[in-house]
Amino acid sequence: MRASKIAYRPVGLALGAVSGMLAGAAFKQVWKVIEGEGDAPDALDEDRPWRQILLAAAIQGAIFAVVKAAVERSGAQATRSVTGTWPG
Repeated sequence: MRASKIAYRPVGLALGAVSGMLAGAAFKQVWKVIEGEGDAPDALDEDRPWRQILLAAAIQGAIFAVVKAAVERSGAQATRSVTGTWPG
């Protein structure tokens, strides 16, 4: 196994946790702007309409994907600057 992959493994795990927290916080803020409510609907929330539940899920998925990609890419670049090789 290449040194860059070994070096990136713990970094990747830590960045995954950080990206989840960042994405969750970003989603809460975006949802407040969109719906003016504090909490996004849960799929099992029977008092919320389908439109609202599916909209929240789509926005949350998009935010998580973008944040995850940005954080992973930054981690890979940092690993390359330390090890000299890309961790892929």
